[in-house]
Amino acid sequence: MGRKRVGLGVVVAAVLCAALLAQEAVDLQVVQRIKTEAFENSMVMDQVFRMTDVYGPRLTGSPGFQASADWAAGQLKEWGCENVKLEKWGPFGQSWSLVRYSGNFVEPQPAPITGVVLPWTPGTNGRVAGEAIYVALPLTSDSDLEKAMAELKGKLGGKIVLMQTPPAINMQTSPAARRLNEEELNRPYEPAPRRSPFAGLVQPPAGPAGSPGGPQASRPRVARATQFLKEEGALMVLMPGGRPEWGVIVSGAGGSRDVKEPLPLPTVAIFAEHYNRIARLLAQKVPVRLEFEIETRFYRDNQDSFNVVAEIPGGRKRDEVVMLGGHLDSWTGGTGGADNAAGCAVMMEAMRILKALNLKMDRTVRIALWSAEEQGLLGSRAYVKEHFADPAEMKPKSEHAKLSAYFNLDNGSGKIRGVYLQGNDMVRPIFEAWLAPFKEMGATALPIRNTGSTDHVSFDAVGLPGFQFVQDPLEYSTRTHHSNLDTYERVQAPDLMQASAIVAAFAYHAATRPELLPRKPMPKAPAKKGQ
Repeated sequence: MGRKRVGLGVVVAAVLCAALLAQEAVDLQVVQRIKTEAFENSMVMDQVFRMTDVYGPRLTGSPGFQASADWAAGQLKEWGCENVKLEKWGPFGQSWSLVRYSGNFVEPQPAPITGVVLPWTPGTNGRVAGEAIYVALPLTSDSDLEKAMAELKGKLGGKIVLMQTPPAINMQTSPAARRLNEEELNRPYEPAPRRSPFAGLVQPPAGPAGSPGGPQASRPRVARATQFLKEEGALMVLMPGGRPEWGVIVSGAGGSRDVKEPLPLPTVAIFAEHYNRIARLLAQKVPVRLEFEIETRFYRDNQDSFNVVAEIPGGRKRDEVVMLGGHLDSWTGGTGGADNAAGCAVMMEAMRILKALNLKMDRTVRIALWSAEEQGLLGSRAYVKEHFADPAEMKPKSEHAKLSAYFNLDNGSGKIRGVYLQGNDMVRPIFEAWLAPFKEMGATALPIRNTGSTDHVSFDAVGLPGFQFVQDPLEYSTRTHHSNLDTYERVQAPDLMQASAIVAAFAYHAATRPELLPRKPMPKAPAKKGQ
């Protein structure tokens, strides 16, 4: 009897799902037109070129970011989008850019040193040369730190300091690039413990010129170690670039965007092979002399930032909105190709396609290219707080009820394989219908699980339907993410064409369906201290 009940339940569920799919209208004629425009008249790589080769890197507030935002706004306006603006938020803090870098071994043998100067660190004020020295400043204990500094006193003047353990570099036998297989796409749901949607997104305070900054590396301890290095007259700090097994330099901030924070020493992340060579020579007591010339600039006059916003106004329901977005800012090791010129180019291309085909839509379609995603989703969080709800209060504003959905792209340049449902099973039959015309292009997956660490989280956190597309990883977690290889060459044109077609189709159907997309209940406001 139990088996019969289970079987009956499965049948009922299948019939219900089929009924829901039948009710969800899909305009296949429009989808075909979108596909033709996306694949035969694509401009997506033209947009990637502009954001990377012309304007990259794009650290928030830097000249590259400003130029790329101005270009994107102008391009959207040229295509016929309306209400194009650079919408201000702030404060963000000071910005930074690199003017020039050179690094070399002088002794024991001359050779170039490939490196990435860490953002928010100063230059060397001309060419400097000095002997390398390996030191350890523990940041987990005040007493241990004071003891280590006492032992090093008087030994760091004129030295170039290595502060991290030389990393092991293991031979890789797995491929650097891959696509998701069916098993991965259909992985069963595994509930994760509840936590803040923004947990882990705000960067920890920078360590003293490249030292590891874990949760126990308190800000006062970091500041004390930084000041000690400067007082002792050290010239600069070297650190090994992350992900050495893949031969890339992965880097992040080396200083603070807060103008009140003291500047660290000039800090460079270098190839792990170069770093380890220095460490081995020093371990064998072979003197190592290095030479560097670094020039950087800080921008403190305007410490606010902005997001690029543009619209295709809707018809009879123009006050209701469908949003597309990706983050425009990048780190500085490469030119920000996969992270995230790829996502911005797809969203811009979707807007171009909708305008080129002159598709009539009931709702307004709005694009937002975010700033300061890399510093903790700051641009999208500011936008959501201004327009929809403050996550600290969870009191919806008038626009909250008018947003149908927000769709995000920010996991590299891999083609779309589906959509993360963010725990919203009510949209499953809708998205199944919308993805059906793209089944042969590999877009089928609708995992119920959440995914985080990008701008859809800002929307989901206040109960809005915010979604990130599932993408093939390609080289994202091995060679490109936050690395010196994040360039135009690592962006895959056919994948972005496919993604552009899917995003344009999703935007069209969300803007023309009779109802807004169903949404989860709005979360409760976090408890305030003392309650």
